[in-house]
Amino acid sequence: MTSSSKPAQPFIVQQQAALRQRLPFADRQDFEDAARGLIARREPNAVSRTDGRPVWDNDTYAFLEGEAPDTVNPSLWRQSQLVSQQGLFEVVEGIYQVRGLDLSNVTFVEGTTGIVVIDPLLSTETASAALALYREHRGERPVSGVVYTHSHVDHFAGVKGVTTQEDVDAGRVPVLAPEGFTEHAVAENVYAGTAMARRAAYMYGAALARGPQGQVGAGLGQTTATGTVSLIAPTVEITTTGQEETVDGVRMVFQMAPDTEAPSEMLIHFPDLRALCTAEDATHTLHNLLTLRGAVVRDPHNWSQYLTESIDLFGETTDVAFASHHWPTWGAERVRHFLTVQRDLYGYLHDQTLRLINKGWTGPEIAEHLQLPPALEKEWSTRGYYGSVSHNLKAIYQRYMGWFDGNPAHLWQHTPTEAGKRYVECMGGADAVATLARASFEAGDLRWAAELLNHVVFAQPDHTGARDLLADTYEQLGYGAENGTWRNFYLSGTTELREGQFGTPTVTASADIIANLSPGLLFDALAVQINGPEAWDEHLALDIVLTDTQQTYRLTLTNGVLTHTTAPQQDPAELTLTTTTRQLPALALGNLTPDALAEAGIQSDGDTTALDRLADVLDPGDPDFPIVTP
Repeated sequence: MTSSSKPAQPFIVQQQAALRQRLPFADRQDFEDAARGLIARREPNAVSRTDGRPVWDNDTYAFLEGEAPDTVNPSLWRQSQLVSQQGLFEVVEGIYQVRGLDLSNVTFVEGTTGIVVIDPLLSTETASAALALYREHRGERPVSGVVYTHSHVDHFAGVKGVTTQEDVDAGRVPVLAPEGFTEHAVAENVYAGTAMARRAAYMYGAALARGPQGQVGAGLGQTTATGTVSLIAPTVEITTTGQEETVDGVRMVFQMAPDTEAPSEMLIHFPDLRALCTAEDATHTLHNLLTLRGAVVRDPHNWSQYLTESIDLFGETTDVAFASHHWPTWGAERVRHFLTVQRDLYGYLHDQTLRLINKGWTGPEIAEHLQLPPALEKEWSTRGYYGSVSHNLKAIYQRYMGWFDGNPAHLWQHTPTEAGKRYVECMGGADAVATLARASFEAGDLRWAAELLNHVVFAQPDHTGARDLLADTYEQLGYGAENGTWRNFYLSGTTELREGQFGTPTVTASADIIANLSPGLLFDALAVQINGPEAWDEHLALDIVLTDTQQTYRLTLTNGVLTHTTAPQQDPAELTLTTTTRQLPALALGNLTPDALAEAGIQSDGDTTALDRLADVLDPGDPDFPIVTP
């Protein structure tokens, strides 16, 4: 809570009361499951870097007790109470999870001599703390293997908190991951990494105070850790459903599930333990088909079909399902019901959206009209705490139809700033629009108030009255949101309007991520930084010689486009850089002087002014770009 926070308005109070009456809050099964198997809590549950900077503090959510206050949607409050539970838990004998130590869970599967670690969290600091908690209560077992279920950063980036590159290189610790893992893990955090990280700060409420009028959780987990992001490339690639691998006596059967929650994803069955790890394809929420931080739209049709396959493959041999978020589900019948409900959830959204698209409906129209069937609506695991029915339906429309809804009026619209100026002028000026918006706000029509005030703020960013009222409007919308990320977006917008921009607290494009760029990905990462207009008249030809792979890449800058090829070239290059694949990522760090490159192991031969010319047209992203103002 900050001094500028406002109380919930009467229309929000009434909404919260109505929701308490409508949803089955007397059902406590999830609370029983979330507490089941608790071995020990971590007290206090805060983690810092070696220099003392905080990385994680789950204790800041201690306020999540009792009934929901009027400033928090009671359904989201319930979810946050569940997700904030922390400690070391037994899933079944031999499988243990640490929860509440990052956005995701880390799982330890005991083998013959050590442990196989599944999804080692987002930061090395939290992963190390989780391993220490496990060892404190289960013994000093060495890490004998690591498994990444998919290519999102909160499922691999803590790996160097549980093992080392040296142990992996020596063959002591195999690292298993689905096909395509490294490419997708790296590309997602580099190509549009700056913009995604900036928006992720909104999505997870990084700048918000924790409390009933601030950040209460993100639905999938409480928030993201802000520690060190690491990556060790996989040594064993899982490529086919049914592939079986045994690590330290732990037998695992894999199910491929690409293009579901992640472009590279897999589920894991432990036949000897009758346990199924559903990765992130079946959790206790409706997930994102298009995450609000930005990503490629996910395929709900694939998602639904793979869950059908999971039921067919493992439904009769599974007594517990656990995931890399939330809490497990026990009992064969309950597991099948849980997977069936999750399967039908994504299938229904997909099929019904396509039905309405083919009747001419647009994304916003579908999102406003379509409801889940009662049998799905009553399930807690289908509630939209992380993804929402509203934005997922629009994502499905986007996947099939793109940004254009077919209406010519929407083919060539003004920018928000230019449209705002015209709307404000048409409605009699900024003061008049703000007055209209005040009436809508007081009537509880927050969506329309936000629409009006957004035009004023983009037309006249210094209009104090409109900025203040828009901040109040976003705040009330946040209070009413059942979706954790919607709440965080609204309240982050409130914070920026009241206090100014807060940048990007968590940066995922770390040195380890960059070090795992393939040459092609690295050159692409440079290409998207070229300032096209500044480079229109520039012509460059550089050769990159990799001595370890005997490959030569020709980089060519023409017409503002940086391209690369390995085909033999007739024309000589202006400059040749000679290095190895492991040293090449130094190019991505921005310092392109010959001395800096030589220090990184990259030798220059030829006209080194070409490096200056390339550096002059590089235009890196802005991690503090405005979102709610022009």
